[in-house]
Amino acid sequence: MLTLLNHKLWFPDPQQALDDPNGLLAVGGDLSPDRLLLAYQMGIFPWFDKSQPLLWWSPDPRAVLEPERLHVSRSLARLARSQRFKVTLNTAFEHVIHACRSLREHRQGTWITREIEVAYGELHRAGHAHSIEVWQGHDLVGGLYGLNLGALFCGESMFHRVDNASKIAMLALCRHFTHHGGQLIDCQLPNPHLLSLGAVTWPRQQFLHKLKVLQQQSLTGACWQPGELRL
Repeated sequence: MLTLLNHKLWFPDPQQALDDPNGLLAVGGDLSPDRLLLAYQMGIFPWFDKSQPLLWWSPDPRAVLEPERLHVSRSLARLARSQRFKVTLNTAFEHVIHACRSLREHRQGTWITREIEVAYGELHRAGHAHSIEVWQGHDLVGGLYGLNLGALFCGESMFHRVDNASKIAMLALCRHFTHHGGQLIDCQLPNPHLLSLGAVTWPRQQFLHKLKVLQQQSLTGACWQPGELRL
């Protein structure tokens, strides 16, 4: 059953999501920080394009990546050691999300609307959303962004302007997140790229159970302090 949301801050049980299309749960509402945080806390995320109303999803199965199980090929390991790239954390969030939006618009369309950019920018300034940036010299050539809930990182999107830059961003995230006690990255929907990096699929019920546990756990140290990351 598809739920129509209004101004009230709530979501239905994710287990009520439709089978077809897989995971569609609700329509409407808004992109306020409080609603977005509630959605992620319940295992729900927004996904729509500019021709559609605001749609909320909780698919079954769910793509996840245990960061310590990231598949690091020999070539990726060599690239990480080569110092070809500099990697930073939370130094250019707005540039990362805009790059994710603009590059996808030119290639195959995107769910990252201007409204999404604004909403997640608010979450970043409130300390909930974070970015990894990959640089060549002064040029931003790759990165990713998402939200943190305790020991869970909810990945949203990544981009690259040069080969393997997004893989370097994922490697940096996994190593940094694991170092501070992070246990799981929510990848939402599986695709060949994520599966090649070690992502797997879990039944929605398993993911929701793990979500409840992980978001109650705290990371160690100043995990999201802006600055340079070492690979």
